[in-house]
Amino acid sequence: MAACALRRGLLSTVSKYNKKHAHRILSVVDSSSGSEAFRPRVQCRACGLSGGFQQKRFMSSRPEGKILETVGMFEAVKQHGKYETGQLFLHSVFGYRGIVLFPWHARLYDRDITPAMSESKPDPPGAHGSKEVKGKTHTYYQVLIDTRDCPHISQRSQTEAVTFLANHDDSRALYAIPGLDYVSHEDILPYNSTEQIPIQHELFERFLIFNPAKVPPFTPRDTLKAWQEKNHPWLELSDVHRETTENIRVTVIPFYMGMREAQNSHVYWWRYCIRLENMGAEVVQLRERHWRIFSLSGTLETVRGRGVVGREPVLSKEQPAFQYSSHVSLQAPSGHMWGTFRIERTDGSHFDVRIPPFSLESNKDDKAPPAGYTF
Repeated sequence: MAACALRRGLLSTVSKYNKKHAHRILSVVDSSSGSEAFRPRVQCRACGLSGGFQQKRFMSSRPEGKILETVGMFEAVKQHGKYETGQLFLHSVFGYRGIVLFPWHARLYDRDITPAMSESKPDPPGAHGSKEVKGKTHTYYQVLIDTRDCPHISQRSQTEAVTFLANHDDSRALYAIPGLDYVSHEDILPYNSTEQIPIQHELFERFLIFNPAKVPPFTPRDTLKAWQEKNHPWLELSDVHRETTENIRVTVIPFYMGMREAQNSHVYWWRYCIRLENMGAEVVQLRERHWRIFSLSGTLETVRGRGVVGREPVLSKEQPAFQYSSHVSLQAPSGHMWGTFRIERTDGSHFDVRIPPFSLESNKDDKAPPAGYTF
């Protein structure tokens, strides 16, 4: 594959690039305001097309104080194997720059695939549908997000989605590590850079060190290894659940956060990350959520409300995805969740999108959740 020049700029989404052509990602830095916005546009040298932008319109922005700045070169996407610690990448859906810290091997339960009789998970009692779902191994990555890009993706993806239980008397207190994310293997668009600090994040130099003799040239420090080992039970990604309804795909990843004592009882906490993706061409908007939460203690709770995390995101061809995290607590060590999102079309009609059922399990070590990252 021909090399691709990587440039900073404004973009609504990063298209998967065609391996038959050479591409550039063009970016814009606003020199008049000093601010930098990151929205890469893939441009094909063979056909001269730039996704969503006509080339003439893009170049006309230069007299208005905008300049182009090269930041690296695309590398070939790995069809097999995994990316190593220190791999620079662009997120193919949300467009931000990031760097791989370490991989996770998860079990992906995709309800859109007809399962075999073995290696499958049955639905919890009361969940919609009755089919069993086969799990397959899938690679995700713990990554750092470049802080320069966070303001430009905050409307589509939370940049403080990885949370922990705070280690003090308030059983509901949480804290977040900004700019930490989980990325699926197919969402990685790898690139390389000659910069020794190509990603701006407070943990970059604490976790990684530049080593030009290595490929990639950013190797883990002992602090990264120690942090991974210490926080492994509350960072680990084990199960991923996915289902598509009328071209709206919902992916759910649950995480166990730990147990707290409150009013002489045990309270178990989980966070769950949800991504909605519009796989079709029709513009739709999320209007309502409807959750069913079953606890091993025998309770079944119903939760209804407008939107999610205070938003009612629009999913379009230009901005097809929205990702957020939330939390749930039970007075039992395990349970299940499932539900629906009410989606509205442009003509005012509605349909319900299924949220795939997923388990809430606390089968981790009974250690206290971490109180923060210290070095």
